[in-house]
Amino acid sequence: MHPEAHPALHQLRAAELRSEADAYRLAAAARRPRALRTRLGWTLVEVGLRLAATPGTPAAAL
Repeated sequence: MHPEAHPALHQLRAAELRSEADAYRLAAAARRPRALRTRLGWTLVEVGLRLAATPGTPAAAL
């Protein structure tokens, strides 16, 4: 193999890996709002369950 071929191949592979990492970061960033929405949804469910289970409220008395 030519002495300059190895560094050139290494640079190409490094560039490919960087582009894959950037694509992964962009995909992960796009998923973040779902995590917030999911957390908010479960918090609302928890609050609703606490309100429904509180003794003495009209909904619990039925």
